[in-house]
Amino acid sequence: MRDALNLAAFPLDAPGTDAYAALVQRCKREMASGGMFNLDAFVHAGAAQAEADRHKPKMAAESFNHARTHNVYFKKEVPGLAPDHPALQLFETSNNTLCADQIKGSLVDQIYRWPPLTRFLAEVMDKLALYPMDDPLAAFNVMQYAEGQALNWHFDRSEFTVTLLLQAPSAGGAFEYRTDLRTPEDANYDGVARLLQGKDPAMRSMSVVPGTLNVFKGVNTPHRVTPVQGDRPRMIAVLTYYEEPGAMFTREEQLGFYGRTTYA
Repeated sequence: MRDALNLAAFPLDAPGTDAYAALVQRCKREMASGGMFNLDAFVHAGAAQAEADRHKPKMAAESFNHARTHNVYFKKEVPGLAPDHPALQLFETSNNTLCADQIKGSLVDQIYRWPPLTRFLAEVMDKLALYPMDDPLAAFNVMQYAEGQALNWHFDRSEFTVTLLLQAPSAGGAFEYRTDLRTPEDANYDGVARLLQGKDPAMRSMSVVPGTLNVFKGVNTPHRVTPVQGDRPRMIAVLTYYEEPGAMFTREEQLGFYGRTTYA
């Protein structure tokens, strides 16, 4: 791991040190103020690119193309909203996915299961502990967005998302978001509509360098990745953790996200 990770800048393997404590506090502050934090170039650039290159043949031959039409809520109906409300505007999302069982032993697999990372994430997120999933498909994925593909506007269903950028595209593929657009008490449907119509001045855009680890709270912060342009795809790893061990997707979730299931 030391050859691949920038542990001099991000000493996740050194709990109890001043440098580790300072990093935890910095990430907590950024999470509290903006709903996310980045460890820029956490994976060395060469290692990130080598990992992307490793997955390209299998991505071309074996990946699942996940394409769907959806609204920002991933729901056909939202109680209290008329079907023609602008907050229910439909979008197209498309990417290609490699599942955990297709990339066993990869650097992404090793990082996902590295105990110092799960300990660090739990500490920053104020969790007693975090655990890798038992799901052989969903635990960690590598996703590719080729020319014209995009992850469109949505709210996340999980409390937070952990991603690792392996390869940046030639153009496009920017991460756009609007922090805390809604709250548990206020769905702010009109505010959602303004964002989707391009009329929210608080919308922000972010581009990160390959190897960056991003942790993002997307439950109340809508976000998207703009369409990729050019012949160099955006490739990103998604690492999924839960507060309880043994987490699995349902059969229906596996089929919906990956086109296959490990259930009998």
